[in-house]
Amino acid sequence: MSVAKVREYLTPYGVADRMQEFEVSSATVELAAVAVGVEGARIAKTLSFKVGEDPILVVAAGDAKIDNSKYKHYFHAKAKMLTPDEAVERIGHAVGGVCPFALPADVKTYLDVSLRRFATVYPAVGSAASAIELSCEELETCCGDNFVEWVDVCKGWQEEKHG
Repeated sequence: MSVAKVREYLTPYGVADRMQEFEVSSATVELAAVAVGVEGARIAKTLSFKVGEDPILVVAAGDAKIDNSKYKHYFHAKAKMLTPDEAVERIGHAVGGVCPFALPADVKTYLDVSLRRFATVYPAVGSAASAIELSCEELETCCGDNFVEWVDVCKGWQEEKHG
């Protein structure tokens, strides 16, 4: 089970005791926000893409959307998401529970600057009913050797909300 694998992975970082499992789904930003009890923007969603044949992850704030032109400029490739089957096969986590922890060595992980607005964020921890509260620094550290760098490949989170 993926949550057990992530718990084992996070234990040396001293944060595994903060993992939460829910009775309800946290597979989408909206559901995760309700399960955790925070605004959706603080959910750190992990998006899985293919650059060429290589799998990558982009972890972004819940209210951020991939900006195709920024993505293409940065990765020199069109944003092409992994299929649910490819996510399980290449990342090791099912869609809804994809997270930047306990990954195969070839999965490069990028953190989007949209997360930096918050003292803490909530990524999933291996299932569609789980989360952990981490600071951005802890998130970067816990990505381990898979972490590459912070990127700016999202849009929608900087706009003022009217209404």
